[in-house]
Amino acid sequence: MGYFLISLLVIVLSIGNVIKEANGEIPRSVLSKIEWMNMKGPYLGIVAPNNFELNPLLASQAYVPYPSLPFIDFAGRRFRFGKISNQRVVIVMTGLGMVNAGVATQLLVSLFRLKGVLHYGIAGNADVNLEIGDVTIPKYWAHSGLWNWQRYGAGIDDELALEAPGDYTRDIGYLQFSKYSNGSDNLLNRIWYQPEEIFPVTGTPEVREHIFWVPVDKSYLNLARQLEDTKLEQCVNTTCLPRPPKVTIVDNGVSASVFVDNAAYRTFLRSKFNATAVEMESAAVALICHQQSIPFVVIRALSDLAGGGSDMSNEADIFGTLAAQNSVDVLVKFVGLLPLYGSKLQSE
Repeated sequence: MGYFLISLLVIVLSIGNVIKEANGEIPRSVLSKIEWMNMKGPYLGIVAPNNFELNPLLASQAYVPYPSLPFIDFAGRRFRFGKISNQRVVIVMTGLGMVNAGVATQLLVSLFRLKGVLHYGIAGNADVNLEIGDVTIPKYWAHSGLWNWQRYGAGIDDELALEAPGDYTRDIGYLQFSKYSNGSDNLLNRIWYQPEEIFPVTGTPEVREHIFWVPVDKSYLNLARQLEDTKLEQCVNTTCLPRPPKVTIVDNGVSASVFVDNAAYRTFLRSKFNATAVEMESAAVALICHQQSIPFVVIRALSDLAGGGSDMSNEADIFGTLAAQNSVDVLVKFVGLLPLYGSKLQSE
């Protein structure tokens, strides 16, 4: 009987340990490190989409990691600490797509004392007047992948499913698939673009608000105008772009968990939304920062004309590394323009 009770106790304790490890609680050893690093804040949060864009920043001479605690690992993310141009920074990589970007950014702003968030990387280009290698800083970001897919046979004047209670809207507009058909009737009908439901920290909990275009911080945007004369890389080995890349402030960028390698959809995004940068993470970063009242800006270098290039390869295969380096160079220069440590810029 004694052996049975001991065995039962071991099983109960083992189950308890499994539950303790599975509930997502921050381990005390990690929490103490977070608290210690927050005493040294506030930080600039820097968000990179993936290793392709992260590694050039980590290899840059401008980045100096903290020797005593260069990183903290939590929830599958690595939060790196250091300085860029004497600014205290904490860097996190999101991974591909909107969900990863939202999760990583929410962890960043929830765990650490931040004075702002800078997101950077590469993007597809929807504006034929810009070139590969150009670095864009959009004024607004939108998630272009939240749709209400209208049933076949319904028209543009017909109410959408769940439109009446306010879940969906026809205010933003639609993409009609039949306009891109080569022959017979198209059963896909149309999709209507939808705003995000958000729950800002300044609002009432569980009372939703809606937003489609998320504005970047005005003070950051004004500061970014000083970057427009930045000299950037033009060549990959012996392959050079037709002109030196430039930094430019543009109107809009759009994000969705979709890789756009389609010229027709690129043209639609440009004509419908006046979009320039087309990619997969920035709107998620923007939505989190907007809801958490954290100033942010996004720097995206153009790696290809979405749906352009040859049938055999995407232009990003050639110029992706150049675009990634250009985005890092502009990011570092932007950080150097910011006031140091705890001081904040005044937004208009």
